[in-house]
Amino acid sequence: MIIFEPKERIAEYVIQRIGSDNTPDDLFRYVTIGLIKDNKLVAGLIYYDYTGTSISVHIGGHPNKRWLTKELLKVMFHYPFIQLGVNRITGYVAAKNKDAIKFDEKLGFVREGVLRKATKDDDLIVYGMLREEC
Repeated sequence: MIIFEPKERIAEYVIQRIGSDNTPDDLFRYVTIGLIKDNKLVAGLIYYDYTGTSISVHIGGHPNKRWLTKELLKVMFHYPFIQLGVNRITGYVAAKNKDAIKFDEKLGFVREGVLRKATKDDDLIVYGMLREEC
């Protein structure tokens, strides 16, 4: 089941999964999408930094669970590209997070650069997806 609220709970889940030191309060304005399976939150997305032409996203899912569904994929890309009409989605992945790198690249995100020492202990890889690449 796809959920959009409570957004603080979904944001906390994603932040925990991606290993960030941030809290939902650190994100100025954001929208969340979550996936519930067997009455448990197993995946979530945080969309933030909406500019009118682009938006950033963090994606987090339960390890060792198959959570990426067709329904979630549809909503994942419908919201930014169709509902908001952005030209691009930007994602940031810790360089040591090999599973997330593989996931983003399998979804079709393109590696665009590296933000060196962007976190306490790692670089961040910048990924982007343009509307026409989706």
